[in-house]
Amino acid sequence: MSHDIFAQLRDRAIAVLQALLPELPADAYARVTMEPPREASHGDMSTNAALVIGKAAKLPPAKLAAQLAEALAALPEVEAAAPAGPGFVNLRLREDFLRAQLPIILTERESFGQGDAKPGRVNVEYVSANPTGPMHVGHCRGAVVGDALAGLLAKAGHDVTREYYINDAGAQVQALAWAAYWRYLEALPVPAHGLWAEGASAEERKAAVEAAYSTALQYGGEYLIPVGVALAEKHGAGLVPPDAEKLALVRCFTVTAMMGEIREDLAALGVRHDIFVSEAALIAEGKLEQAETLLDTQGLLYRGVLEPPKGKQLDDWEPREQTLFRSKDFGDDTDRPLRKSDGTGTYFANDIANHLHKIERGFDALVHVWGADHGGYVKRMQAAVAALSNRRVSLDVVLAQIVHVVKDGQPVRMSKRAGSYVTLRDLIDEVGRDAVRFTMLTRKADAQMEFDLDLVVQQSRDNPVFYVQYAHARCRSVLRSAGDPSLESLAQAPLDALTDPAELGLIRRMAGWPRVVEAAAAAREPHRVAFFLNDLASDFHLLWNKGKDDTTLRFIQADAPAATQARLALVAATAAVVRSGLGVMGVTPVEEMR
Repeated sequence: MSHDIFAQLRDRAIAVLQALLPELPADAYARVTMEPPREASHGDMSTNAALVIGKAAKLPPAKLAAQLAEALAALPEVEAAAPAGPGFVNLRLREDFLRAQLPIILTERESFGQGDAKPGRVNVEYVSANPTGPMHVGHCRGAVVGDALAGLLAKAGHDVTREYYINDAGAQVQALAWAAYWRYLEALPVPAHGLWAEGASAEERKAAVEAAYSTALQYGGEYLIPVGVALAEKHGAGLVPPDAEKLALVRCFTVTAMMGEIREDLAALGVRHDIFVSEAALIAEGKLEQAETLLDTQGLLYRGVLEPPKGKQLDDWEPREQTLFRSKDFGDDTDRPLRKSDGTGTYFANDIANHLHKIERGFDALVHVWGADHGGYVKRMQAAVAALSNRRVSLDVVLAQIVHVVKDGQPVRMSKRAGSYVTLRDLIDEVGRDAVRFTMLTRKADAQMEFDLDLVVQQSRDNPVFYVQYAHARCRSVLRSAGDPSLESLAQAPLDALTDPAELGLIRRMAGWPRVVEAAAAAREPHRVAFFLNDLASDFHLLWNKGKDDTTLRFIQADAPAATQARLALVAATAAVVRSGLGVMGVTPVEEMR
């Protein structure tokens, strides 16, 4: 059961209106909300009920708001209710109702905030990096955002599957195979291939391969050297000279090796997936042809010529007749090609196969985390999902902007092993998994961010990772000093001593956690959890500091056992809610700061 006090009071407001206006249909209340007011001085909650119901009820919203306020003021949870503006009602909750939230939190502990979303299966696809090398910082943000979003949706009550789509088909993977083949040749004795002389430099060896096989070696990082050595140990000179079959073997071997590294990187970051799906396997199964047949039977495919694109040239446009999908029928800006003029599938066509595979597995909603450079791709994929599912399945896309890593105010030097970028493992080794995960969620995914290595290790208010962890460590320090009383006993403690505005403010914040979970999940915005935890930590640190100046507010007082128990209940509840939020983010709470 969800203990969302905002949802509870919203239901109360609707019940009042239904009693006042029994003739209105149930769907008239769909847009009624109960939210925190913009100004804290206005109260604890504000509802738009009278404003959105007024027209259907044929009553002036202000008049209806006055009636609603009078009825709400009589509720046992409400201290005061007053109409405001053109049809809002502001509520102030009773202190004993707020205090009554603490036993709930102490009983549910880290499960507090667990929602009861409508039944439905959600597939969250994230990372899905091309298996062409080690994961870099750009992958890191998408991995953390996707993993936290999956955790948030599960916290809201959804049945979540975490998926990694392996892009193991296409030109980039073929280029990877050639690069691995070059490293394989380097691992062989020179007579086995005879492409260069003994003592040739790395540049000369690379140039010799490019000249011999008319290929440009796109990937050159040191991470492929062990792959080449492993190929040489397994096959000797048996892969010389290359042909299509041998290169396919190299490609498969290399993708497997790269995915092994990627899985290790993800494990180091604490990111997990329930399933890995291969693009190449879906193509081999004929999933693209199945998708085309399904769209064709609906009359959604035709042969045509696209209009020249406005502005820059697009890779998937050519002024020739192609197989086109009626993407515009589903809200896209233009129809999209599934087959090029030579009959080969487009990148979009392969992605349609991927989404058909998801739909066939019975998911009700799809959520993807993509790099921000894929923003122009969103509408066409949403159109495809709508068409393939007969508009039953939704697709939401979260775009993650690039991350710049800085130290001492300067960009961090690139990784030697990767050859051209900062790897995820470099970052984890530098500051630790939890700091990486929390920091990546301190800004909205589509906002650019700088990952400041100096700030992340600072023990200061400016470092949100430290600030939140310090709040939990302080809570645990207080509870240890009190002998670690059981949460069961604290849940039974009298709470009348909790009357200070800072104490009540902390309870208000914690009581809002279920609503934060629901709203953040609906908006697909896991960064809201980091914001909430920062605010919660601020409220707790404020109370801690007030206790330094006012001894009556200190958590442990030998001469006031009842007040001590009440405040220990408050501290224990705070720790539980912090752990609940950090659990969604995949961050481990600390017992003490070192």
